[in-house]
Amino acid sequence: MMAFLPFLAALLVSLGAAYARVRLLPWSIATAVAIVAVGIVAGSSTWAIAIPLVLLALVAVPLNLPDFRRRKLSAPLLAMFQKVTPQLSPTEQIALDAGTVGFEGELFSGKPDWKKLLAQPKPELSVEEQAFLDGPCEELCAMVNDWQITHELADLPPEIWEFLKKNKFFGMIIPKEYGGLDFSALTQSAVLQKLMGISGSLSSTVGVPNSLGPGELLMHYGTQEQRDYYLPRLADGREIPCFALTGPYAGSDATSIPDYGIVCKGEWNGANVLGVRLTFDKRYITLAPVATLFGLAFRMHDPEHLLGDVEDIGITLALLPHDTKGLEYGRRHFPLNAAFQNGPVRGKDVFVPLSQLIGGEAMAGQGWRMLVECLSIGRGITLPSNAAGAVKAGVVASGAYARIRKQFGIAIGRFEGVEEALARIGGYSYAISALSKASAAAVDRGEKPSVPSAIAKYHATELGREVAKDIMDVHGGKGVQLGPNNYAGRGWQTAPIAITVEGANIMTRSLMIFGQGAIRCHPYVLREMESLKLTDYREKLKAFDAALFGHVGFAISNAVRSFVLGLVFGKIGNVPGDAYTKRYYRKLNRYAAALALVADTSMLVLGGKLKFKEKLSARLGDVLSNLYIASAMLKRYEDQGRPVLDQPLLAWAFHDCVYRMQNALDGVLRNFPVRPVAWVLRALVFPFGRREVPPSDRLGHRIAAILCTPGEARDRLAEWVYLTPNPNNSIGRMNALLPDVIAAEPVERKFLKAAKAGELAGYDYDAQLADAEAKGVLSTAERALLARVRAAAFEFISVDDFDPAELAAGKRAKPSSSSLRSVA
Repeated sequence: MMAFLPFLAALLVSLGAAYARVRLLPWSIATAVAIVAVGIVAGSSTWAIAIPLVLLALVAVPLNLPDFRRRKLSAPLLAMFQKVTPQLSPTEQIALDAGTVGFEGELFSGKPDWKKLLAQPKPELSVEEQAFLDGPCEELCAMVNDWQITHELADLPPEIWEFLKKNKFFGMIIPKEYGGLDFSALTQSAVLQKLMGISGSLSSTVGVPNSLGPGELLMHYGTQEQRDYYLPRLADGREIPCFALTGPYAGSDATSIPDYGIVCKGEWNGANVLGVRLTFDKRYITLAPVATLFGLAFRMHDPEHLLGDVEDIGITLALLPHDTKGLEYGRRHFPLNAAFQNGPVRGKDVFVPLSQLIGGEAMAGQGWRMLVECLSIGRGITLPSNAAGAVKAGVVASGAYARIRKQFGIAIGRFEGVEEALARIGGYSYAISALSKASAAAVDRGEKPSVPSAIAKYHATELGREVAKDIMDVHGGKGVQLGPNNYAGRGWQTAPIAITVEGANIMTRSLMIFGQGAIRCHPYVLREMESLKLTDYREKLKAFDAALFGHVGFAISNAVRSFVLGLVFGKIGNVPGDAYTKRYYRKLNRYAAALALVADTSMLVLGGKLKFKEKLSARLGDVLSNLYIASAMLKRYEDQGRPVLDQPLLAWAFHDCVYRMQNALDGVLRNFPVRPVAWVLRALVFPFGRREVPPSDRLGHRIAAILCTPGEARDRLAEWVYLTPNPNNSIGRMNALLPDVIAAEPVERKFLKAAKAGELAGYDYDAQLADAEAKGVLSTAERALLARVRAAAFEFISVDDFDPAELAAGKRAKPSSSSLRSVA
């Protein structure tokens, strides 16, 4: 037995070094010292000490001699790597270069540095920004009648359009020097959330000009002349912008757009100038029917070489004023009964000068880079913010309604089936709002969060759709019957819209999140690939060697960390947090290591084929996404001062994330095509099998209670929701009634007990109340309270009805693809 102790010492030291990510030379020295020390103390024979030392030397010495290692090991591997590594297309390379890496890189490392997360500044609004939210934004919400917008006008009323322009809602992102508001991304998010709670059509109308579009593109790439002219007009609403990208043959695959422009000479403002003659067919373009300035993406060609030797110049972006000859617009799509302006844009042989290219002639062919550099910002703010605003309003509405609505003599919020739905509404709302705030904060820190924005867009809209379903289930028939008093139905109808825009969710999940994250966030893969681009062989070999052996150590460390943390169920490690959250950080350490291990192995074994294994890629992306969401929730909890009352919300949402991560990893391993590799990975990742469970019923009960009762936790969850109880805001009025409903409950129980005992005369409620007061069952104040609450509650449990003529369409629609407004 003594003979094996030096071997055992070498193994344990190596495992410990791998777990702690000790560098190569210190590991070699520490292992050698351990072999000798343990051998001497244990009285092992000379051979028992010498053999492990020789084996160690055979491995460690070549690895610690850089020149030898590069010649004998790295050079042959470099030759193999060059043959098997798939070449990135120019568009893929641009997409990778466009984004920056934030905390998602730490999660992908397998050993997150939580101090970096907690060191990020707390997202907060400035005094000016809060004043806008409390002033113009509040005033705007008071003007909104969503039934009028969605059913009667199918548009915002003129006074709201004017208010938006006058108060620069379309210029939130434009710098003050151009007349804009120059608000932070967090403020944009707050404004959109507040508007979304009162009208999705309004929020979408405001969101688009402040997202990817002419304003954003001009600020980054426009010529000084273009910025000086257009940005002030966009800021004050003289120009209504839209951006035309998607067409019938190119949706998520934006690089394949068939719309084209031919470089030629033509007439513009009475002069013969060099420009492009455009032919295009676009659809789903928000604000297009009312736009005055059209951004357009097209592929630019120069067959006569008027600009140079290149014929296919590439994707280019142009600005078309609404009166451009040949531009066709004006007809509308009808996206699931939403009233925001959305429609097609077409043109054939539409001429614009080169001065109308965004950035001028110098930026011709740079359109794809321009788009991907700006897409992540819009994707990470507008859609997650709208989702957050919708679910937060749903929290307030569903909690209040579940307390107001009675069945079998008790509030429906006390039924366990309803509690289950309320738990999902509260838990997912906590997750979505944390995710949305994290995305906005990343933009405000100057990041270009390509991977986090894809995570935020996909998961905020998907979870938002789940919340919309649960809101409908809680409200039952109240949510089904559309009308002025239905605040839930439009949200349910329009939930799929966000799923399809800014890259359809199926594509975002299966191609973007892990596809970009695996390369962009990995600490070594991109470095290995970039080393192949070096022309000097010595420099190439040196760079490849450093990346390769760093990668090898990284992989070994993650295998050890995944196995060890799996053995102890993620219950060890030095982490931040309080006594309540330390276990959560440790749990994330475990799944970060598991993701890094499985992702690395997948890329090694499957290579370029992994790109086409979309289901595996999607599941790996789910793990990364839920790690990111859970991190955002922990950051939110810390930023808000670790509120004890929020712990049930954090716990429910966190356990849901972890359960999803476990199932996603299990899905990868069950479907991994190389089965022996899958068996080894399963032993390392799940040494005791799958042990994570969904959030408990006890947690769900506590969340339902939070939603149904006024309090600090509920208020924090409803941050930025418009709650002023005006005539057009049913949710605000219902929320204002909730304290009286709760105060009336013990009185109501006393009254119902007497009624069931047959002590009260009368057939209707009012008569029984009067008798209860007369007989001393209720005091005068108690009777008045019950009467007032019942009368007020009747509005919220009632549904709308109409004369048949009121629902008849005024004119039969005439679907057409040809009768757009044309500027001749």
